[in-house]
Amino acid sequence: MPVSATKLPPVDPLTPAMGQMETRLNDVPDWKYVFQEIDQVYRLGSAGGSPIIRSHQRRVREAISKITKSNPYYTPRQPENKPVSAHWGRALDLADSGPLAHLSRVLYRVESQLTWEYGYQKVPRELAKRYAYCEMMGPQGPIQAEGLILGLVLFAPGTTYPQHRHNEIEESYISLAGAWSENDNAVYAPGSLILNRSTQHHRITVGIREPCLLAYAWIGPPERLSAPEFRFSKLPRRQI
Repeated sequence: MPVSATKLPPVDPLTPAMGQMETRLNDVPDWKYVFQEIDQVYRLGSAGGSPIIRSHQRRVREAISKITKSNPYYTPRQPENKPVSAHWGRALDLADSGPLAHLSRVLYRVESQLTWEYGYQKVPRELAKRYAYCEMMGPQGPIQAEGLILGLVLFAPGTTYPQHRHNEIEESYISLAGAWSENDNAVYAPGSLILNRSTQHHRITVGIREPCLLAYAWIGPPERLSAPEFRFSKLPRRQI
């Protein structure tokens, strides 16, 4: 008599494999403090009178609160550096004397656990020396989450980060260290918050004297955040 197949429950991608020690956010307080400080920036920072920015701040706060209260799994990734990591120490030194020093100080605690990467399949050789990002919370982060990604971006002095956009993803940058500009519209100092709406093209340039360190938040559909399609935008042809 054939044995009927047992229907197994669906696998939760945020649940560790059988036999793996279950470590959660509350078991790694240094990471918990990182997200606590980021939450404070979005909670206490000014929206500059913009209802659109205020709405984004609220949605980021609500997402952080929901995720941290769920005490998600901590799945450490293999730490990795990129050439731009050589500027990390200087960037943290600058941030430590800026308006978001509390955030920079907790980042010191997790620096050995950061996985710096490019995201793009093909990165221009010069940019590969000057840029990297690391995801801290999200589908690929050590703190597993859906619907929100929190991370860091590090630029070497004098970097030009090419024009790009994010489909179905709303992005904000929090400036921790360095002077930088987006689309040549303004110069942003530490403490600034910059919002990029979905599909909005943006290009970043960094001052020539110091590195630039940004924290970023992405909000969007979970399926888009798990496969964000890193690609640079094609610049429109100049009219003759």
